Amino acid sequence: MADKKEKPSEQPDKDSAAAAAPKKGLPIKTIAVIAVVMALEAGAIVVVMGMLGPKKSEAAVDPKSLVEDTSHDIKEIQIISDKFQNLTTGKVWVWDIDVFVQVKEKNAQRVEKVLEQRAAEIKEGLNQIVSRAQHAQLKEPERQSLNRQFTSYLDKVVGQDPDGKSLLDRLLIPKCRGFPADF
Repeated sequence: MADKKEKPSEQPDKDSAAAAAPKKGLPIKTIAVIAVVMALEAGAIVVVMGMLGPKKSEAAVDPKSLVEDTSHDIKEIQIISDKFQNLTTGKVWVWDIDVFVQVKEKNAQRVEKVLEQRAAEIKEGLNQIVSRAQHAQLKEPERQSLNRQFTSYLDKVVGQDPDGKSLLDRLLIPKCRGFPADF
């Protein structure tokens, strides 16, 4: 039995020896080597990317050869400047009317061509609108009724662009003076 008591005493000596030995700290050398390798790797990537990256670029078009886009500039085109009769009051009134349209520069040539080809038709249509208009519509300060009727008529005559929008941007009636005609 004496042997049995000695064996347990040997085991605590091993544990006490392990406990008495100093614990190892962080592996400083290994961490330093890994940090240096990573720094070299990052430097190598920067150098390689700098050599393979995009080169200095230059403009392919000479700025002097660029042309200003004037397709959205507004141009005024005179539709008509004439005198029209109106009889709705029971007396003959003569109305001196000027009509202009504003169109975009890109549509101006097309509108001018239609106005030239259909000048008599347009004059007749505007004459009918004025001759049927009520006296109060002709005397409106802002000429809203005439403006709407003229715009609608001219939109039908001139047509639309490929997108289905009107070629006319705005209709202007700068002069609309009426006076009774005493014959």
